[in-house]
Amino acid sequence: MKKIKGFTLVETILYISIASILLLTISFFLTNMLQTRSKGVAISEVEGQGMQVMQLMTETVRNATLLNTPAASTSSTTLSVNTTSATTSPTVFALSGGVLQIKEGTAAAIPLTNSKVIASGLSFTNFGTASTSGSVRMQFTLTMINFATSSGFSYVKTFIGTATVR
Repeated sequence: MKKIKGFTLVETILYISIASILLLTISFFLTNMLQTRSKGVAISEVEGQGMQVMQLMTETVRNATLLNTPAASTSSTTLSVNTTSATTSPTVFALSGGVLQIKEGTAAAIPLTNSKVIASGLSFTNFGTASTSGSVRMQFTLTMINFATSSGFSYVKTFIGTATVR
């Protein structure tokens, strides 16, 4: 009598169990890695745009000749400064439809943030007095738009900075 070689039912179940555990472990690590990457992209996008906008606002105030709004010891949702150039005076920073914008002189407003983030809470406070040129506290919040349902893809940060007209 010839013996037929093959797998027993117990061996087959054991192999399928081991393969299933390996596949579940690999899929868990891949899912975790993708969520971590999404969070990193969100943080990078918000941080990058926030720092660029804050740097531009700070440099504009420092190089301004006059602070128009907000007036001394007041707050405002827009910042208006006069610059040394007639073509860029006044330079106005404002929030419109979730987008931070800059308007220089009579030119059209230019968006400072892209469609991946939503800006909110823009405020400017002038800590200067009537006898000083002005010191402005700038604050805004950027939120990464959550295109996925994963909580790893959302990120919110508030940026705060101060600049003084030279």
